[in-house]
Amino acid sequence: RRGGPHRRDWLAPPAVPRTSAKAPAPAPARTPTPTPAPAARHEAAPTLDLKSLEQQLKDTKAIGFMTKLSLKNQVDDLLAQFRNVYDGPSGASVAQLRGPFDMLLMKVLSLLQDKDPALARSIHASRESLWAILADRDKFQKLA
Repeated sequence: RRGGPHRRDWLAPPAVPRTSAKAPAPAPARTPTPTPAPAARHEAAPTLDLKSLEQQLKDTKAIGFMTKLSLKNQVDDLLAQFRNVYDGPSGASVAQLRGPFDMLLMKVLSLLQDKDPALARSIHASRESLWAILADRDKFQKLA
């Protein structure tokens, strides 16, 4: 017969013999040694304001003249959209301009990443500070 009394013994966990000796004390917890942070591939890029960004984009050799002209027109259009939001009822909000802002920055970064990586890093590091200037009415109006 298969399910006999021996079958139950086979499924039960093995019996642990009781001893009068105390259980060994747990090993003291070891504090992990902190792993050193990996060395940064590049130094932290400084953040840019709009004026220095404009000047560095004019000076870079990574972007051709016609592309710079096109970018300038796109920047001017974006700034005009901000002006419309701040100057009157345009139906748009500052939050709606975040997408066009991000797209324009991504375009600039893609143009710079291979031929002027230092400027690309600076622009990337400055993304939020640039947005903070544009998204704040008082800071934006000081630009004009």
